[in-house]
Amino acid sequence: MFIKAKPFQLTTLQQNLYSQTRLQRRLSPMCIALAVSSLFSANLVAQTVTLSSPNQHIQISLSDDTGRAEYKIDFHGKTIIEPSRLGLVFQSIGELGQGLRIKSSHSASTDEKWQQPWGEQQWIKDQHNQLSVVLTDGKINLNLEFKAFDDGIGFRYHLAEQAALPAHTPLAITDELTEFNIGQSDKATAWWIPSRGWNRYEYLYRTSALSQVDRAHTPFTFKLVDGTHLSIHEAALVDFASMTLDQQRDGKLKADLTPWSDGIRVKTQAGFYTPWRTIQIADKATGLLNSHLILNLNEPNKLGDVSWVKPGKYVGIWWGMHLNENTWGSGPTHGATTSETKRYIDFAAKYQFDGVLVEGWNQGWDGDWFHNGDQFSFTKAYDDFDLPAITAYGAQKGVRLIGHHETAGSVTHYRNQMGDAFALYEKHGVTQVKTGYVADGGQIKRIDENGITRHEWHDGQFMVGEYLHSVTEAAKHHISINTHEPIKDTGLRRTYPNWLAREGARGQEYNAWGSPPNNPEHTAMLPFTRMLAGPMDFTPGIFDLAPKGLDAENRVQTTLMKQLALYVVLYSPIQMAADLPRNYQKHLDAFQFIRDVPTDWYQSIALAGEVGDYVVFARQAKDQKDWYLGALTDETARTVTVKLDFLDPHKRYQAQIYRDGAKADWKTNPYDYVIETKEVSAKDSLTLQLASSGGTAIRFKAL
Repeated sequence: MFIKAKPFQLTTLQQNLYSQTRLQRRLSPMCIALAVSSLFSANLVAQTVTLSSPNQHIQISLSDDTGRAEYKIDFHGKTIIEPSRLGLVFQSIGELGQGLRIKSSHSASTDEKWQQPWGEQQWIKDQHNQLSVVLTDGKINLNLEFKAFDDGIGFRYHLAEQAALPAHTPLAITDELTEFNIGQSDKATAWWIPSRGWNRYEYLYRTSALSQVDRAHTPFTFKLVDGTHLSIHEAALVDFASMTLDQQRDGKLKADLTPWSDGIRVKTQAGFYTPWRTIQIADKATGLLNSHLILNLNEPNKLGDVSWVKPGKYVGIWWGMHLNENTWGSGPTHGATTSETKRYIDFAAKYQFDGVLVEGWNQGWDGDWFHNGDQFSFTKAYDDFDLPAITAYGAQKGVRLIGHHETAGSVTHYRNQMGDAFALYEKHGVTQVKTGYVADGGQIKRIDENGITRHEWHDGQFMVGEYLHSVTEAAKHHISINTHEPIKDTGLRRTYPNWLAREGARGQEYNAWGSPPNNPEHTAMLPFTRMLAGPMDFTPGIFDLAPKGLDAENRVQTTLMKQLALYVVLYSPIQMAADLPRNYQKHLDAFQFIRDVPTDWYQSIALAGEVGDYVVFARQAKDQKDWYLGALTDETARTVTVKLDFLDPHKRYQAQIYRDGAKADWKTNPYDYVIETKEVSAKDSLTLQLASSGGTAIRFKAL
């Protein structure tokens, strides 16, 4: 890191002023000198401070020589983020942006490892250089903190308490000025979903020129013409509005904070920190997948001993409702009955699954629950669901009940019952809960302190707080949370390890009733976009791929082997075998892979892939014995050769290979598959033949 002062020279404005002043005969020479020197004085203190990543490939430059603070990022000596504006706007104190100058700065470095209690990687390396800068407009100081890693950068704002802003001074943020001005933007390609829409994050990803992007959610992934891959996101989103991106001029992406119902973006007070604004940077697409930047920018575990948080696999009373074989509400085809739950518990016990998810067990599902979440009770079961008997039966079988709380967006109603609901589950040994917030974007129902109904966004500051409140309240009862219709993941699983997974994208259910369903590229897109944020509860493992026929619109647009590959490619510490038990009985040989594959890993490596085209992941089991590989492709059949140099060079392995057959095709022949074994070592390579929307799943069993 270094600081340099700009040379003393006249700007065009100063030259014009000097010339004009000389012509004003009535002004004395002293007046002329004072007028010009007042402009010189600002230029004399202009500074640029820089920060490099540990490997020196990434450099951040922060400058105030334009009269405002701007940052720039170079990668391998090329500018990838052009000078971009920084700052915040407040309702009471106005803009902290224009006129900001660098007052002081200091640097530091970190090189350490930390351990995840569960995850895709047991040990995470945190090596970065840090730059802390104090900016000032002469009245108020605004702190900026930058961290540069080898896989990208993060920066955040901190408005400390100070003379002009004493402790507890209320502040309302009306705008964030942060920009991401993309270099080489005219030929850049972006993969994105729209923000501020009715369907939250549940859209098919678009592939377009960067210039065609309007407003987008993050993670926002794009590729420059030279092949550099970047993803803009945020880390440690706590008590703040979610950042979306608004493209203004071509290539100029501006932070667009999701507002409250009254239009204010963030309600806070002096002393606040913003979330980290993050940019992951890589030479190629797989570099993004192997990044741990988001996790490294979050605080360590705040819950203490979390040995009660258990990854695992589950089945559930869920898919039948999406297929209209069962109902969430009461009646003759009610899914969540005592007898049906015990049947699923028996299936789970027989095939060594940890839990059974049951949706529709509690009163409130009858009628138009989507628009009337206030009718839900989170402590009263339907008459045909005996919670104590079911949990006792599960305990005998070694299978836990996974709870479910659907709010339909009525979050005040849910908060009022939350303590009793978690206490009830704790009493009966329920240690995981899937929460749901089904409501259109902007239609979360909040009752304010005056009893007035307000409607908020899922990703506004209010809901950021509500989601986290559910997690911390659950932790008091040793309960873990899997959030559906969530706020996007920003790495808070490090700080609150009982936040196991989230949805936050189109999941498997769209294949049952979506119009259109998920296309073949969807799961080849997710690892490079949504899943850069963290684990997703996608609910893979559908074996009856076309219950209404191969020509029906509502069907799973994959081969059977691609469903197996999803267990490795789409990381989650909790994985569901989502299909009906009867459909697994038809393919027990393929079902064996789902039984075998772990959900907690020692390490994970992205071996190959391109955004939206294909991806290959290898993951080593937590006990460090076996490895697993998952490979999948979009609608294009392709051949991928994979080196096995990730295996232990001192061991030999039995490769148990589950692959597409020679005639496999997702449209016409999705059930053609081959299961074979061969002995391999780290010196070998495997050639994977992936059918159209196909996949390969491999267990490397140590010999």
